[in-house]
Amino acid sequence: MEKVTLTELYKQFFMLGVQLLGGGYVIVPLMKKSFIEDRDWLTEDELVNFYALGQCIPGIIAANVSAFTGYKLRGKRGAAVALAGIITSPVICILAIATVLDKLLQLSFIQSIFWSVNIAVVILLYLSVKEVWQKSMTGIFSWVIFIATLIASLIFKVSPAIIIVCSLIFGVSYKIFEKKRSER
Repeated sequence: MEKVTLTELYKQFFMLGVQLLGGGYVIVPLMKKSFIEDRDWLTEDELVNFYALGQCIPGIIAANVSAFTGYKLRGKRGAAVALAGIITSPVICILAIATVLDKLLQLSFIQSIFWSVNIAVVILLYLSVKEVWQKSMTGIFSWVIFIATLIASLIFKVSPAIIIVCSLIFGVSYKIFEKKRSER
């Protein structure tokens, strides 16, 4: 296999990025066709290993697999070029959609649609809270937790994350205490 130029590497990953509708899961057959069958840049084992490794680390699978492939072909520069190539077309698409969306959101008709969607979301939230409320508020302990979290959030402005963790600790502790009490 001859050394791949950075320009060719970018071009191939750009074309791959254009085709990546559906996320990182569709990258394997596209890369197999382009990089194994057409160009002999990778082996099937390497592609599968890159894909498996790409799923195991944080980030977008397609970007991870691209960086691994670029690194294999041209080292650190190859990884950077492959990554730039795979993300160029999605970035262009996002910018184009954002531009169009910004213009659409200025139309009064579209604003009316979003206003009505907001009302629907409020109703759905109410129905969700109602359903959870009926299942959750089962005793005095539930009411104590509810009132304590309400006071903590409204009056003392405690972070929701802290409230959730504290509620979790109190709930688990209460259930353990209740279980031990019933065993006696």
